[in-house]
Amino acid sequence: SCYASQLCNCSSMGFDFIPPGLTAKITVLNLAHNGIKRIQSQDLQQAVNLRVLLLQSNKISSIDEDSFQSLAKLELLDLSNNSLAHLSPLWFGHLFSLQHLHLQGNSYRDLGQSSPFSSLRNLSSLHLGNPWFSVIRQGNFEGIEHLHKLWIDGSNLSQYEQGSLKSIKEINHMIINIRNIKVFSEIVRDLLHSVSWLEVRRIAFSSTAEMQVLRVMSSFFAKKISLRKTLLTDATVPEIASILEDMPKLVELELVDCRLLGTGQWKMQIQAKQSKTLRVFTIKKLSIEEFYLFTDLQAVEGLLSLFTRVTVQNTKVFLVPCRISQNLQSLEYLDLRANLLGDLSLEHSACQGGWPSLQTLNLSQNLLSDLGMTSRSLSHLGKLIVLDISQNNF
Repeated sequence: SCYASQLCNCSSMGFDFIPPGLTAKITVLNLAHNGIKRIQSQDLQQAVNLRVLLLQSNKISSIDEDSFQSLAKLELLDLSNNSLAHLSPLWFGHLFSLQHLHLQGNSYRDLGQSSPFSSLRNLSSLHLGNPWFSVIRQGNFEGIEHLHKLWIDGSNLSQYEQGSLKSIKEINHMIINIRNIKVFSEIVRDLLHSVSWLEVRRIAFSSTAEMQVLRVMSSFFAKKISLRKTLLTDATVPEIASILEDMPKLVELELVDCRLLGTGQWKMQIQAKQSKTLRVFTIKKLSIEEFYLFTDLQAVEGLLSLFTRVTVQNTKVFLVPCRISQNLQSLEYLDLRANLLGDLSLEHSACQGGWPSLQTLNLSQNLLSDLGMTSRSLSHLGKLIVLDISQNNF
């Protein structure tokens, strides 16, 4: 019945081959979550108007070289989570309209000796890599000049040939899952002027010696840095802050699902060279095992005066020291939802002279219980327009 419509949803139907009889009428074909092992030349030959082809989560280990030859209108191809042990440039040679390509979760160890992507002139997003992916070679990305998103799962990436990513002139958002700090620094060296937003996942910044190889980031032109599932320590936080302060265009810093080993006993004053561009700081689900021993953050006071947006969600914040609040002179937006702020701690946090420019304040999902006291604590915030105190204990 799906052959009569443009959208053909055959996911999770137990197919171990691509069903015959696909016609030019179909524009979207979903064959995900089946048991397909091979794509043959004739399987998709008649489906010349396909825009979307979803083949993720099958058992595909073999693709005939001309399998996609008739799919000149294809815009999205998902081959993720299969059993492809190598990638062939011939698969993609006629996919002139392809914008989105998902290749992650297969078993290839490299991208070959040349670029599998040289024909994909309209490619906008590319997701590749797997636990066995270990080598990136020079020339692997030839043919790609601009990407909206490049996502590399490189948890075991151990070899990167310098210049491999330099051919890509512009990447709006790059996500890299990586453990090897030396390889990461080599990659960053090739991306200094091309990436607007760099998101780094599952890396451990645990010793100051490791941080020296990241000094190259001081010349990085990215506007946003995100650290996700990253390990930080009291020893490395000042080093990271020092590098970020030097970045000439950094506007936004984001930490998501990170872990900090320490209590904020940072051994250097990190306000010496205040960043002139950093305005937005976001922390979501930062795990600090001994959060109750955390310091008053005096060391970071000098970094705060230019921040306009700060988010600290789900991080067991029970107090914002008054001096920190008073240093947030330019702050217009503050989100402290899902923390441990009570009535007395809010009174201290929102002290006189604190948050003088604040327009939006989110205190939802905390431990506030006295509406009158909350009102009095916030009454001096003359510029406040939006206040969220939902899901407290009133």
